[in-house]
Amino acid sequence: MTKRILTTEGGALVIDNAHSQTAGAAGPTLLQDHYLLEKLARFNRERIPERVVHAVGSGAYGYFEVTNPDVPRWTKAKLFSSVGKRTRVFLRFSTVAGSKGAPDTVRDPRGFALKFYTEDGNWDIVGNNTPIFFLRDGIKFPDFIHSQKYDPYTNRQEPNNAWDFFSHTPEATHQFIWLHGDRGIPATLRHMDGFGSHTFLWVNADGEKFWVKFHFKTDQGIQCLTSEQAAAIGGKDHSFHHKDLYDAITRGEYPSWTFKVQIMPEADAAKYRFDPFDVTKVWPYKDYPLIPIGRLVLDRLPDNYFAETEQSAFDPGNMVPGVGPSPDRMLQARLFAYGDAQRYRLGINHTRLPVNAPQGVAGGARNYGRDGAMRFDDNGGREKNYQPNSHDGATPTGERYDVGIALSGHTGPQAHPRHVENDDFVQAGALYRVMKEDEQARLVQTLAGSLAQVSREDVSERSIGYFAQADEELGRKLQNAVAALRGAKEGAQ
Repeated sequence: MTKRILTTEGGALVIDNAHSQTAGAAGPTLLQDHYLLEKLARFNRERIPERVVHAVGSGAYGYFEVTNPDVPRWTKAKLFSSVGKRTRVFLRFSTVAGSKGAPDTVRDPRGFALKFYTEDGNWDIVGNNTPIFFLRDGIKFPDFIHSQKYDPYTNRQEPNNAWDFFSHTPEATHQFIWLHGDRGIPATLRHMDGFGSHTFLWVNADGEKFWVKFHFKTDQGIQCLTSEQAAAIGGKDHSFHHKDLYDAITRGEYPSWTFKVQIMPEADAAKYRFDPFDVTKVWPYKDYPLIPIGRLVLDRLPDNYFAETEQSAFDPGNMVPGVGPSPDRMLQARLFAYGDAQRYRLGINHTRLPVNAPQGVAGGARNYGRDGAMRFDDNGGREKNYQPNSHDGATPTGERYDVGIALSGHTGPQAHPRHVENDDFVQAGALYRVMKEDEQARLVQTLAGSLAQVSREDVSERSIGYFAQADEELGRKLQNAVAALRGAKEGAQ
């Protein structure tokens, strides 16, 4: 085998990779040492901005296989066209609030970002391991994340800030009960469900429209960690979940999920008892049952974490024919925010990186985007960079836009439309009441342990008041548990 010789970035042969050029054996380093300067300069620039949220992540490749022949009844998306059809995917798991290096076993929602490499382009479902979210309007998202991130003065996550924001945001009650319950810390990334969370639009070949929710049910079964177990594990290994995923795939134990959907006929939305586009709520299964449509399998690890997992970019605006957005205000905000975040982190040409490129499209992407930082391909070569043109350039399909929805009213900031059961607490209380008694006890202790750290009495009272509106018993037990923890703390001082 030919010996491989080390070179500079420019391809020049490197003579010595262990000693700098100096003025004499004991003299200072020389500015003329190009290799030294190049090596240090590259090292200084190796880090790129981390994701503002979902910075701690793990990814793997796999495939989605259709198992239900009826899916074309609801969507004309080609990846669902026939039973047995497979589409390659990349899935990135993540925690939300922590910066890179933070333990991946913390109590936090888990991102579940899935990229389908379809023949009609990439389809990204950017969800979580929860079917709901803290907010129903994206205009509040930056404030919410600021309350979860490092405080500008203390430079640490502050319970005061998190609960202060919550105490002014009753719509988050449902998600707070979910997050502080047993499923708030999955045992592994393989033993949790994933959700599209938002409502999306499906359109079939006849133009019929359906509202849809996506569920990925783990075939490994749900397993969770207690707060104490997670703290002990995370204290020893900050990448425990990451390692478990890698080890399982390396052993050939490929994790899988059953892809299920809930389907709502388009006309049902206006008369449904609550807003079906409110991401703080679920659709009860008795109203819209889960329908299995396929199987998701992860079977290959990235060869290079930075190139593939760190530089993977997801955008819920990446949709394919047969799929469209809904009026969900949180989703509408994400349609801008995610793509913009990647343009900031990775640059305008991030969609041409291999992990993000439309691998399923014959001939790749065809558009008139040119130039920009780090354009590493032929930049379109001699082809014209405008349209229309007289040189046989790419043209639009001219097909009818079929994912539009009928609207009426006036523009301007407005509250959500009212439905009969638009309430921030009914589903939150129902979630508490389906928990077993020991689950309820752990939920109370987890909530109380965090609330007991809050210094402002009004914040604590408002927060407990929301849980009491969800369930009177929950509110009472939480009030007593917080008082007991504070009393014990005062007694120890």
